[in-house]
Amino acid sequence: MLSHLAAAVLTLTAPVAATPGLVPAADREVVFTVEGTPTYGTLHVPAHRAGQRLRAALLLPGSGPTDRDGNQPHLSPNTLVQVADALGRDRVATLRFDKYGTGRTGLGAYRDHPETLDYPAFVRQAKAAYETLRDQPETAPRALSVVGHSEGAMTALLLGGTVRPRPAGLALLQPQALRLLDLVALQLHAQVAEAVRQGQLTPEQQRTIDAAIDAAVTALREHRPVDTTGLPPALAQLFQGFQGQNGRFVDSDDAVYPPAIAAALRPGTRVLLTCGTNDVQVPCATTDALTTALRRAHVGGPGRVPLSGVDHLLHDAEHADTPAPVVLDALHRFAGR
Repeated sequence: MLSHLAAAVLTLTAPVAATPGLVPAADREVVFTVEGTPTYGTLHVPAHRAGQRLRAALLLPGSGPTDRDGNQPHLSPNTLVQVADALGRDRVATLRFDKYGTGRTGLGAYRDHPETLDYPAFVRQAKAAYETLRDQPETAPRALSVVGHSEGAMTALLLGGTVRPRPAGLALLQPQALRLLDLVALQLHAQVAEAVRQGQLTPEQQRTIDAAIDAAVTALREHRPVDTTGLPPALAQLFQGFQGQNGRFVDSDDAVYPPAIAAALRPGTRVLLTCGTNDVQVPCATTDALTTALRRAHVGGPGRVPLSGVDHLLHDAEHADTPAPVVLDALHRFAGR
């Protein structure tokens, strides 16, 4: 347990159960402190018998300023709220929290020096959240899971091999399964190729931009200034944003190769890995090496589940604001009954 970890649980927001011996479903605010930063979260507890210990899952958001609900400024898909609802229907309690730079937590101890905030700090924060969930009176410590979306899935992998007790399961939803800058380069090359297909760029321009993208990635990894010559303004701005205040985070995130992390998982750990066929941010092919590594680690199923027509936010064409039915089915298979 982290030496600075402390948990404080605030009052229930739901009324007292009307049925004797039955506690109704409720959300409550949870606060835990890690490395000097009070971190705020929501614990959802499904309806249960008084004194019953429930299976529980820690929910981890994707990259950027994504809060406990899975939302960013000007973008509110409520991804983690909806995952919590889906798991709650299978009687799984969940904890989701505002990571550094989001919601009520904010930058916390990093407020005066945000340039020192790196990816391992987010992993330590997630570890503290896991321990907080473990210690709740309604949860069964030996029946905990970690459910991560996008970058949060990579964090879930790291927790899977380090926390105690080891998670019974990991759900890796549209996971970051490559090194960060490799994934960024892949995404950008695909966007450039699409622009050529639509006649917005010529093949010669494509070659110039692709070479500039690869050179920018090399410069970042060698800790050299990025030469943005040959990059369109939007891409130049993107790579400039990877330097300076954000440089330490990008460098530390890019150092993680998710397939290598799989080797630390306990054999038999229940693992779900989803990939959406309409996910342009994390195409299914990017999860091939991770899928192979998980198999070699002898983890349990369901394994990789391709989601037909599903995008990165777990939606399909007929469900623009809610998880697609195939997503809900995959979560149900993971949670079981």
